[in-house]
Amino acid sequence: MLDIAINPDQPAEEFYAELASSAAALVDGEPDGIANMANIAALIWQYVPRLNWAGFYRLVDGELVLGPFQGKTACIRIAMGAGVCGTAAVTGQVQRVADVHAFPGHIACDADSRSELVVPVVKNGKVIAVLDLDSPLPDRFAQADEAGLVRLIERIANNLG
Repeated sequence: MLDIAINPDQPAEEFYAELASSAAALVDGEPDGIANMANIAALIWQYVPRLNWAGFYRLVDGELVLGPFQGKTACIRIAMGAGVCGTAAVTGQVQRVADVHAFPGHIACDADSRSELVVPVVKNGKVIAVLDLDSPLPDRFAQADEAGLVRLIERIANNLG
């Protein structure tokens, strides 16, 4: 068990560098992708402020299926191309949405969510999952959050599936 203590009040670049290092240490040597997703969801939930959901959707048989997460109960299956998560999975591009109610086809798993950040998890050139973060605050996610979480996922993607 790692002793992790990350200060969320430090500058974003330093915060996300520490978060990525902690994530890498958590998954190091563990071959089970589901277990690793569970620990990463918990790590993000614990240290990234102002979230109401943090977790993964895994690509299974052509659709996104709920994976390990922290937060309220969630939609179990999301079609590829549907909502913010499905769009990220199909395009392989990060989706940073300031107002989910303005996103065409948004899927409201939690009516309290106002903004969302979805990072594709790419392994061997293919999307295998997405990291989904929701916040009850509009425009919660800045470019620094996106950049930091992209680097985190790139660093550990091979351990997630």
